[in-house]
Amino acid sequence: MATGNYGIKRPADVLPEDIDIFLHYTPSRDTGFADNFIKLSPSIDYIQQYTKPSESSVGIGILEGMYNLSLPPSIFNAKGIYTLVLKPREVIKEVIDCGNLAAMPEVKGLVLDQTLLGGSGINGGLTGYRIEYYEEATNQKIPNFFRIITSSNLCEPVNQQLSNTTQKAIRYNFNDSGSLLFLTLTPSSAPNVKPNAEPFLGRTGQKLSITNTFFNPISIEIEITEHDFDTLGYGLFGNQTKSIQDGIYTIYDTDNNIYRQYNLYEIKDNFNDSLYEVRQQRTDIDFTKDFNNINVL
Repeated sequence: MATGNYGIKRPADVLPEDIDIFLHYTPSRDTGFADNFIKLSPSIDYIQQYTKPSESSVGIGILEGMYNLSLPPSIFNAKGIYTLVLKPREVIKEVIDCGNLAAMPEVKGLVLDQTLLGGSGINGGLTGYRIEYYEEATNQKIPNFFRIITSSNLCEPVNQQLSNTTQKAIRYNFNDSGSLLFLTLTPSSAPNVKPNAEPFLGRTGQKLSITNTFFNPISIEIEITEHDFDTLGYGLFGNQTKSIQDGIYTIYDTDNNIYRQYNLYEIKDNFNDSLYEVRQQRTDIDFTKDFNNINVL
């Protein structure tokens, strides 16, 4: 009999350098969609992990799933809608070879250069990553088609004398000092119903993308406006004064600093009949209307 609930989900503890951040900006919701995404790089300048207090002698650890997103004013400096897309880091590589292991010829895999992969480009570092392929003619990603890496090991090419001349003479041996990576993928074997139909793993020279699977992509919308709840509160509930002599209307913030000033006046016709009451925002602030000075009078 079960005595509790069990879950399989866990907060992500992905490193900032394994995150790609893309930004899209539009000045209003009426503006049509424009494909003007830019990449914010390096990502560690924009997102950082939270740490949790030490609970034992082990030391301070990561507070899983909690990140701080920084919005520098040099980029987020205009009114409008900013859309941030956070997705697993993607690296574009080119297939060097689609070959077999020398010791186990039945094992087939992809051979890639380990550059640009950082710490992932070591033995076992890419296990669980996703591979997606690009069409060679159009250079467009093949939609809804991917493979999962089941193993990755440093390797080196070796020449073998084969009796069957139709087979490649180049095979690969695992070597921790090698500069190449041998990747096995899933699915890699033919289905039982079609034993001769080997799954597609890639072609030499074909471009592919390698993406970690540490978290699901996230889209965050941020709207920057001229007013927030505080500034709206100044106009509705804050202290205000109106100078009878010159018609200067002043609004103050919660610390009684001058927030806005307006000129209040009437527009009349030739017969001195009132046509309009006008409230015009002042650009030159009259600091003699300071709230503390007025209260002293």
